[in-house]
Amino acid sequence: MLNDKVILITGGTGSFGKKFVGRVLRNYNPKKIIIYSRDEYKQFLMQKEFKGYNDKLRFFIGDVRDKNRLYRAFEGVDIVIHAAALKQIPAAEYNPLEAVKTNIYGAENIIDAAIDKKVKKIVALSTDKAVNPINLYGATKLVSDKLFISGNAYVGSEDISFSVVRYGNVAGSRGSIIPFFQSIAEEGNLKFPITDFRMTRFWITLDEAVDMVLKALDVSNGGEIFVRKCPSFKISDLAKSIKQDVEFDEIGIRPGEKIHEMMITEEDSRNTYEHDDHFVIYPDLDWWWRFNSSKKTGGKKVKEGFRYSSGDNKEWLDSEDLRKLIDSMDIV
Repeated sequence: MLNDKVILITGGTGSFGKKFVGRVLRNYNPKKIIIYSRDEYKQFLMQKEFKGYNDKLRFFIGDVRDKNRLYRAFEGVDIVIHAAALKQIPAAEYNPLEAVKTNIYGAENIIDAAIDKKVKKIVALSTDKAVNPINLYGATKLVSDKLFISGNAYVGSEDISFSVVRYGNVAGSRGSIIPFFQSIAEEGNLKFPITDFRMTRFWITLDEAVDMVLKALDVSNGGEIFVRKCPSFKISDLAKSIKQDVEFDEIGIRPGEKIHEMMITEEDSRNTYEHDDHFVIYPDLDWWWRFNSSKKTGGKKVKEGFRYSSGDNKEWLDSEDLRKLIDSMDIV
């Protein structure tokens, strides 16, 4: 699938990019992997981390806002993984136009460059925040998802496909709540701040996120949104898994934050199919079903009205389950 392919990852110095690159280098024989990102220092650190693979890795300084630079970087590329985004909710609220330029206009630039440079497969990473968004970050990612799905309408006779992989906050990734709670415990603080005792989230690791992207690269035909099945947990149980005798300081929900994550809405259920370890949401677009219905990759259609929320999930992790998982994982 990835052997002898040229792969480009936007935002490739992030947690996902490093994990994905490591997996691909270990398990496949790509012709080249291009890391496309803005921060030269993070690229320098990543070069040192993967110093044994200098013949496979290339590093491009560039911004997804810069279409000309994307056109140069996409020359000869077979596969693009789009992971670059402005992701911090408060920063997006305070700098809305910057979030729009990166997350929406950047998506448009990638679609244009991919079509014109005849990239074969493009997988864009999305987020639960794009489902019924209540903050600007989520709204920009919703627009981005729609753009990538509709990109399939513009490929003409070319063998080019755009698809999306959607997941929530990755356990242990940079900026996630696990290292935040661990730092509080190490400092000896008596109380953990918790926004709301009802709050739940999905548990997904970086390895599982990479698995879902590899699955999308393998089976996607264009237009799909892939959602991995994940267990849920309570934020309060996560805190207890890090410090058993924890006390809580309930500080209230922050602006733009939800009690429960939502991956699939009731409206999505009309076009959602269930597989063993994931769901696939097909586009709710007349043109897609007229021309692409034969591209459906199996699965069983869910019942209308089905939704996939961390608050009413079938599978749950308690504090002991979480402790074991955290002990076994690398925090990046």
